[in-house]
Amino acid sequence: MPSRLSVILILGSTQTLAWGSSYYLPAILADPISRSLDISSTWFFAAFSASLLIAALIGPRVGRTIDTYGGREVLAVSNIVIAAGLVVLGLSYTPITLAVAWLLLGVGMGLGLYDSAFAMLGRIYGMEARSAITGISLLAGFASTIGWPLTALGAAELGWRNTCFAWAAVHILIGLPLNRFMLPKPHDVVKQTEASQPVHMPFDRNMALLAFAFAAGWMVVAAMAAHLPRLLEAAGATTVQAVAAGALIGPAQVAARIAEASILRNQHPIVSARLSMIAHPIGVAMLALFGAGGAAGVFAAFHGAGSGIMTIARGTVPLAIFGPDNYGYRLGLLGAPARMAQAVAPLLFGLLIDRYGAGVLTASVVLSLCGFVALMALRLPARGSI
Repeated sequence: MPSRLSVILILGSTQTLAWGSSYYLPAILADPISRSLDISSTWFFAAFSASLLIAALIGPRVGRTIDTYGGREVLAVSNIVIAAGLVVLGLSYTPITLAVAWLLLGVGMGLGLYDSAFAMLGRIYGMEARSAITGISLLAGFASTIGWPLTALGAAELGWRNTCFAWAAVHILIGLPLNRFMLPKPHDVVKQTEASQPVHMPFDRNMALLAFAFAAGWMVVAAMAAHLPRLLEAAGATTVQAVAAGALIGPAQVAARIAEASILRNQHPIVSARLSMIAHPIGVAMLALFGAGGAAGVFAAFHGAGSGIMTIARGTVPLAIFGPDNYGYRLGLLGAPARMAQAVAPLLFGLLIDRYGAGVLTASVVLSLCGFVALMALRLPARGSI
């Protein structure tokens, strides 16, 4: 069986590829594709939002499949499906073809992003999966840092269609072999207990609180990812200040994940989760106290740190509270509301910004605080008391 470090490096690399060539693609290619197809960018992002809803809907079934059979084949299939979606996207000349492309990409994202990787780690390492989850989150935290420049370079040098084809080729030539042949085989994976076989899973109090907290948190993350520079300008920052502040989010995410792996590694994961929820409101408070001109970067750093830790908490908190039995299925159930919230957040917050400007940060703070309260209300098992 491959070493833990090898599994982390392989999954970290393939997750970076998966995120960079799917979820982060619209930020660079939305405008050139929309112009080429003579459609509005709103239509393009509607198709993208639909793909996130598809990923949310198939998440529980994907998780149950990983619980039963292991994750190697599921992740390998994700490479094929994402590659197919990218090829169809590159061949798109009508809105209908574009919609089909994002349908395929939605299925691919549902098969191949964090929840599937976390579920596989839970299946391999059980309760000891936390460090591996943190490791691949740390590596894949560079997905936008790597993916955006490569996509922009490809669009400038090759055109957006050939850029899609190039990403598809990377999935087939690199991602597929790594996931299919380098990750543990199903018979190498720790056998599930009888109790871990697929069963009906009630949505109890803790499940409902976690699902709500993650949905609230990820709605804020998705909204800020789509609108942060615009929000900061509405709050009084210059364009240069807003862009510079936005550039701090990636480093803040990575720094926070390093802190989670070192300073917080001996704490119950719920501590990290609660910190992730409170970070955004602290950043907004700094913005209110010192103004966008002086505190835009501070706000971005707090927000980025919170979103960076939230990614890890999404995998580690359910594992710590419920254990490894049916872990993948549980992640799928918990992740579905969060993905739906991510899908609607850009459009919803865009409408609110048009009406209220920077006042929309009140809504993001309320959402974050509600998520924090939900996490505080969780009933932890005795071994997870803090």
